Amino acid sequence: MNTIKSISQFHRLLSLPEPLHPLVSVINLSDCVFLEDEIWKGFVNRFYCVALKREATGKIRYGQQHYDYDKGVLSFTAPNQVQYLDLKNIECGSGDLLIFHPDFLLKHPLATNINNYGFFSYAVNEALHLSAEEEENLIAILKKISKECLHIDRHTQEIILSQIELLLNYSNRFYERQFITRKNNNHQLLAKFEQLLHQYFDANSTAEQGLLTVQHIAGLMNLSPNYLSDLLRVHTGQNTQQHIHEKLIDKAKEKLATSDLSISEIAYALGFEHAQSFSALFKKKTNLSPLEFRQSFN
Repeated sequence: MNTIKSISQFHRLLSLPEPLHPLVSVINLSDCVFLEDEIWKGFVNRFYCVALKREATGKIRYGQQHYDYDKGVLSFTAPNQVQYLDLKNIECGSGDLLIFHPDFLLKHPLATNINNYGFFSYAVNEALHLSAEEEENLIAILKKISKECLHIDRHTQEIILSQIELLLNYSNRFYERQFITRKNNNHQLLAKFEQLLHQYFDANSTAEQGLLTVQHIAGLMNLSPNYLSDLLRVHTGQNTQQHIHEKLIDKAKEKLATSDLSISEIAYALGFEHAQSFSALFKKKTNLSPLEFRQSFN
């Protein structure tokens, strides 16, 4: 897999002059000309990207799926995510691309807090659709970052990072708005999630399949794990793992109350490799051990 290690290298691959700052840059997409290079057929880069695209066309591939660029969307990628570009069928259109290296965050709270912004792990088809006003807010921030790169001094890092953090916080707000306003589509996703959850636990095949994971159910829904969890959290107050645990505990209670299976047998039937792990989770969620719960029915 090809690796784009620096922002300077990325500039060169887009036929752009050297960046004003070695660790952060705001690129005008209309200025980009992709060099014919094998690197685009499969690459990872070492920096964060925030792309505000307008009238872009073409396809980008994550994993084995292709996604169309949409008009006026904001998308995020974290370092080391595998990407593929089809240079024969891509037009950058207009817009801006903010890129910043993890080293730029060192000794700043954002170095840790950036992991809380789950949309850096969303898939391309889960990009943020913006209203005109929302887009204007983000463009203003990107312009401030770009101007700040013109004069580098001891205040530059703090000022730029405060603007990046503001952009990310706005994006959090806009994603929550999108989760709520796209009611019909999201209600269908929530219904599908509930259906898959019931099917998994009601099929009585958890012993063979093992514990249901967030990654597995998100894959069945063609969603990234973070996107599914954030969607559920906005609409239900619980993330995917909490929903899985809630369903698992309900099935455990049912088996404890209506069967003569041992605790170990119930743990295995629910997909646990070790009964101790099942007992610990049950105790955490109910404040009772499985045996104490069963005895409460006697």
